[in-house]
Amino acid sequence: MPEPTAFETTAPTVAADYDELRSLAVELAEAAAAHVRARRPEVFTDGGPAAGAVATKGHVTDPVTVVDTESEQLIRGLLAERRPTDAILGEEGGGDVGASAPGTVTWVVDPIDGTVNFLYGLPGYAVSVAAVRDGSPVAGAVVDVATATTYSAARGGGATAVRADGTTTALTCSREDSLAVALVATGFAYGRQRRARQAQLLTEILPEIRDIRRLGAAAMDLCHVAAGELDAYYEHGLNAWDWAAGALIAAEAGAVVRVPEVTVGGAAGEITIVAAPGVAGELTALLDRVGATESLPD
Repeated sequence: MPEPTAFETTAPTVAADYDELRSLAVELAEAAAAHVRARRPEVFTDGGPAAGAVATKGHVTDPVTVVDTESEQLIRGLLAERRPTDAILGEEGGGDVGASAPGTVTWVVDPIDGTVNFLYGLPGYAVSVAAVRDGSPVAGAVVDVATATTYSAARGGGATAVRADGTTTALTCSREDSLAVALVATGFAYGRQRRARQAQLLTEILPEIRDIRRLGAAAMDLCHVAAGELDAYYEHGLNAWDWAAGALIAAEAGAVVRVPEVTVGGAAGEITIVAAPGVAGELTALLDRVGATESLPD
């Protein structure tokens, strides 16, 4: 079975404010998602992106847009008003989740998870916001920008999805108990070396499962596991902002979760595994057998 995860860390503080942190995470993620939704048709037209709207980061295949930056700045501004003493770790603006004093909150923010989908106008990109305390996510929200669906959870408080029409659903992961018929999602790195190894591993994994999906946004994949729309997910090299909110949502929906320490960066290439309990053991055994539980440094 997967090793103990950050969710099992016992925080020295009481949980009385988890619901409050969840509500704020929802507010922040929904505000940023509304901005992203409104800005896309302004920045991307039939003629392509506006001048200076798209740049690249560590790899030429890894884009960042002006809207990513705007979304994170919006969230940081709201947090400065609402919780000015909290720390922030954002994909674009940086920060250090390990620097916070015990018991304090660090907000872990992915302003657009699935930027490539956003760039191409494909559905499947989201805003992810998590409150992390003592190394563990305690509240979080992921908003699917295209559908305006808000997924959220607080530790010990369950997970829900709220649709655009206000319909609320309690999330429960899949009851599938056979890996052979499990639908499994994954993702691929931007770097050539890790990507090539991920492709090799997939040739050994794919024959053992129903099928694979590569949707392009880790936070959304984790929410799909929480909703029972995927049976499992694995990927190497996620950063904390990729998984912090989504993995908590999946765990609160009953999934078995294995994640890196929140301070471990994606360059280390550690694996994340999130799976329905009926297939978690089989999947982890398969991944271990083919060597996929080993880290894949970038």
